[in-house]
Amino acid sequence: MTSTEFSTTVATSTANSAFIPAPATAYQEDIARYWDHEARPVNLRLGDVDGLYHHHYGIGDIDHAALGGAEGGTYEKKLIAELHRLESAQAELLLDHLGPVERGDTLVDAGCGRGGSMVMAHQRFGCRVEGVTLSAKQADFANQRARELGIEDHVRARVCNMLDMPFAAGQAAASWNNESSMYVDLHDLFAEHSRILATGGRYVTITGCWNPRYGQPSKWVSQINAHFECNIHSRREYLRAMADNRLVPQAVIDLTQATLPYWELRATSSLVTGIEEAFISSYKDGSFQYLLIAADRI
Repeated sequence: MTSTEFSTTVATSTANSAFIPAPATAYQEDIARYWDHEARPVNLRLGDVDGLYHHHYGIGDIDHAALGGAEGGTYEKKLIAELHRLESAQAELLLDHLGPVERGDTLVDAGCGRGGSMVMAHQRFGCRVEGVTLSAKQADFANQRARELGIEDHVRARVCNMLDMPFAAGQAAASWNNESSMYVDLHDLFAEHSRILATGGRYVTITGCWNPRYGQPSKWVSQINAHFECNIHSRREYLRAMADNRLVPQAVIDLTQATLPYWELRATSSLVTGIEEAFISSYKDGSFQYLLIAADRI
């Protein structure tokens, strides 16, 4: 189903989502409105490639053979497919770090967007995957996709605050944030993940963070914050907040160089949003990093 076709079914309205209380702060209400009105082609057209709709970036080397020559009339279509392949490679890497997952387990995607990673997790592990998002529009989209795929009994998005998730203590075998942790206070976020995770459960985040060695957030980081209405944290803040909340890092992987090809390719496409230069420049000057952190709940 294409994004155009989906627009007719999204009218099923927010009644199809499982709701719990509204966002707790004015800022969160602003973020909910932001994502309810977001319809960037870069998210929808990439998802139209295979029906996996992501809200994150990509990693890996460009397959130039798959792109072919720029003179061909199908080049832009191939470029979009390649960007989407790199997006899904990023999600696969996150899932690789969740550790052993059984079919009877529950996983939690905090800040699930339109649900692409949830679908991938269920397809890989066969387990139940619960997602939370502040955006009713995103939750409806994710739940509609789950129904179309016949996995609605295993994959569900809810509208709620990731700092107050509707799960019992110890319910989740693993949980993650994929480029969504910059919208919340990290101590509050990791306290909530620590609560819902079983002892020994795995938490994974992939995120952009500013590099403390640079000294302060650079002008590029400030531009990214303004563009997405977020508050990017430093690498040091992630590790400190995890330590304070019984989350012990098992892997810290710098993906900065691995994500540059995605951004450099995207900057040549018709899907540019104007923020590409900030990402490319900050990654190159060392003021911004792209990290995967996997931690166990003790």
